[in-house]
Parts: sequence; C-alpha cells; structure tokens
Amino acid sequence: MNVIMFTNTYLPIVGGVSESVQRLAVSLRELGHRVLVVAPRLDGQAETEEGVVRVAAVQHFNGSDFSLPVPIPGQLHEAVEAFDPDIVHSHHPFLLGDTAARTAETYGLPLVFTHHTLYEHYTHYVPGDSPRMQRFAVALATEYTRLCDEVIAPSESIRRLLIERGANAAISVVPSGVDMSRFAAGDGRAWRERLGIPEEACVVGHLGRLAFEKNLDFLARAVGLALERDERLHCLVVGEGEARPAMEACFDEAGVGARVHFTGRLQGQALIDAYHAMDLFAFASHSETQGMVVAEAMATGLPVVALDAPGVREVVRDGENGCLLEADDAEAMAAALAALVEPAARAPLAEGAERTAAAFDEARCAERCLEVYRRAIAAGGPFTHAEEGGWERVRHRLGAEWQMLRHRGRVLGKLVHATWEEERPDWWPGGPAK
Repeated sequence: MNVIMFTNTYLPIVGGVSESVQRLAVSLRELGHRVLVVAPRLDGQAETEEGVVRVAAVQHFNGSDFSLPVPIPGQLHEAVEAFDPDIVHSHHPFLLGDTAARTAETYGLPLVFTHHTLYEHYTHYVPGDSPRMQRFAVALATEYTRLCDEVIAPSESIRRLLIERGANAAISVVPSGVDMSRFAAGDGRAWRERLGIPEEACVVGHLGRLAFEKNLDFLARAVGLALERDERLHCLVVGEGEARPAMEACFDEAGVGARVHFTGRLQGQALIDAYHAMDLFAFASHSETQGMVVAEAMATGLPVVALDAPGVREVVRDGENGCLLEADDAEAMAAALAALVEPAARAPLAEGAERTAAAFDEARCAERCLEVYRRAIAAGGPFTHAEEGGWERVRHRLGAEWQMLRHRGRVLGKLVHATWEEERPDWWPGGPAK
C-alpha cells in the first residue's frame, strides 16, 4: 500500500504529533508499505530525507516552537503523481490538512484523519486568543472530520468527545505506538551521575514540551510540595519550552531547586536513558488526546501519578499501574508521590505498567491503522478517476476547492450561531443569551 501523510509538525520538532507520525511511518515501512510524508521546511532538518517532501513554512510562528506551513496550490502535484498513493492520511485539520483534503478530492483517494490534538487548548499561540477563537478551533476540527472517509481517535475519551461534538461517526480508536523493545533498555545510572543525583534517591520524572497548556504550574507546585516534605526525592524534567522559567521559580520558592534537574530537549537513546533514571512519572496535563509519554514511561517500567483527563484515563489504571487523581489537588498529588518513595510500594505498579504498555506496541498499532486504511479503500473515495486526463483533472481540482469553501462555510456558520446564542440581545424573541 502507498500511504501519503500530511503533517504540520515533523522532524526535527520534538512533540507528540511529530513523534506519532514518525513512528507510524517507520512501522508501516517495516511492514512492507511505502510512505511519503509531506511536512513543513524546518530549521535543523536533515539535508537528505528519504520519503519526505518539504514545503515552505514560516519558522517559530508567533514566538512558539511551531512553524506555519505555507501550502502553495499545485506545488505537490508532481510528487503526488510520482508516488501514486492509495490513500491520504491527514494529521491536522488545517494548513497541510487542507492540502491533504484537496489531494484526496483531486485524485479520488480516500481521506483518513487522526485527531491528535484538542486544538482549543492551543489558541493562545494565535493572536486574538479568546473563547470565540476556542469555539472556532473546535468547529474547524469537527467539520474537518466530515471531509474524511475515516477518522482515527488516539483514545476512547476523544472518540466520545468527537461524537458529542457532532463529528463524522466513522471513528476508530488507534493509539500512537511505542517501540517496546527500545524503551525497555536504557542506562539511567549515567544520567544520575551526570546530574549528581544520589543512587539511593527516588526520582520523580516528567517529560514533554514545557508549555503552559500542559498544566505545568500545577505540576511544579505538587512536585515541589512532595520534595519539600521528603529529602529523598529528586525531580528530573526532560523537555524545553516557555513554561520552564515559571517552573524553576516555583521550585526555588519551595526551597527545592537544588534537587530539580532540567535536561532540556532529548531525543533517541538519550531520552530513553533519561526515563530509566526515573523511579516514577508525574503527569498533570488536561490537553492530551492520548498522553503518549505516559505509555513511554510505562514501557520503561515506571508507575505513573496523573490527573484523570482525556487520553490519560485509558492508560493509567488506579492501583494497577499508578495513581489517577480526580482533580487538580496539589496536596493529593504530593501524597500520591510520597506513597511511592519506597521501592516495595512501586514494584507491583511497575509490573502493571509494563503489562499496560505492551498494548501500545507500535507494530500492533500500525496494524490497526492499516485496518482503517483498508476499510476506507474498500468503501471507495468520492471519485474514481486515477487515470483521467488534463481537463478532468482540472475539473476535479476545482471541485476540491469548492469542497474546501463549503467546509469553511460550515465552520463559519457554526461560529456565528454559537456567538449569536451567547450574545443575543434582551429584545430578541426567546429572550437574552444565557
């Protein structure tokens, strides 16, 4: 099978979507399929990349780590036609996601979309962030599903949320995979020696992009409280981002800054070794669709203390592989961490974590994704014109643009309706907005 993927984030960016796309592409190739990834041009990318097509992009959009692809109509036609895809897989509902939808419509291919992100939690990266912008993000992603033949949700929580929002009901749950064999082996001792962490210390770890939408202010308070009460605890934070200074200040204010160790961004074996330097994992995000780092942590045998949130609750099972907390209660999280300082308390949860992680093995997840592809192909895309000539191709390109205009119109209609319901005047029949 020839699979073409469109993603707004890719190497060398470190993040959940980028990692998911990379791992899926590698797994599909190992299973004998061809994959072409369409991604933005990024600072620091490899000079030569097999199976990747880059498009122009604005780097570090609005001061963030993200780049803004600038899709140019027609620039990918030669690459698409040379690759001869069987299916289009979009990993975003906008920018290169639009290009994916146009490609599927133009070439008569089924379109699959993975809803990786709760976009309403990321509108602060866009000028003019507001509740209205959050509603727009929800409407945009929801309506995009209606352009697709199949939709993939990384967790059951997200599948249910999409159904509640009125998305395309053809949704399959397929989590992003983890390479179990790679994450199971690592050298944590080297990291401990480098950072001056005593061998007998209990290390609370966290890994991910250090962004405010990850609820890191709460995490720092809770972990800081645990460290303040037990000098045997250290904290290892892997990642980089705009929230790091605030986290450092919080730890310093609690008087535990000397026992908190930031590594910055890590990749490859260095990242896996950092996991193995930890004894348990703390996670507080409400904005995940899966919480891939939670599955990675469990693959290294770490019990997880986390908040009950979408994507996370499907992985963390209270009392079996960690502790799942109901609310943002710093005292409760600090107490949960304190209860796992002793190795004997962690051991049964560590065994449960490894059993849980096996369900997220990337080969198994890739096979489930292939089932979705086969179902979409069997059902047939909107057209069947793979061998059509010039005028027919132009006509279908125009049809793709019309489809995208209709999509944007539906999004705008939802936004206007929601705004009117919220702001309608007192004199309007039916009364004022609630």
